[in-house]
Amino acid sequence: MATATLPSTAEIWHWLDEVPDPEIPVISVVDLGIIRAVRWEGETLVVTVTPTYSGCPATAVINLDIEQTLREKGVAKLRFERRLSPAWTTDWISAEGREKLRRYGIAPPVDGAASDAMLRQRSARLSGRSDPIIACPQCGSTKTEKISQFGSTPCKASYRCTDCLEPFDYFKCI
Repeated sequence: MATATLPSTAEIWHWLDEVPDPEIPVISVVDLGIIRAVRWEGETLVVTVTPTYSGCPATAVINLDIEQTLREKGVAKLRFERRLSPAWTTDWISAEGREKLRRYGIAPPVDGAASDAMLRQRSARLSGRSDPIIACPQCGSTKTEKISQFGSTPCKASYRCTDCLEPFDYFKCI
């Protein structure tokens, strides 16, 4: 690929927005907020990725999916940078990504809860409820209860709606 024909970083971001998360295929890696930067260094494309947590088993698959997509688009030289600081937070999930999660049947993380963890914990103690109030993605009710701290993946918890009685995953705040 000649320097004069390198795609713009805006085009690269658009391509990356088509790469699904392997554990939740309705949300892209861009919506998830794990793509931190895209830049050209000469003819090498550098993609900076922050995993959802340092031991996330999907990280290698995500990098392979990104690489495959970019190679199919003609990117010949590619390098990944793994950025662990600042650590990924659920606050980085886009508004569109949160809506995609909800429509898929996963309750998205409570907005801002990850960055306001101390305030959330204090508020929970005062209200007598130890868990955040999670709306059911099926019916919208906030009459929900946690079944298990661990759901279908380590980043989710299992909940149940006491109105419609449907079980669902909640994408935990990190």
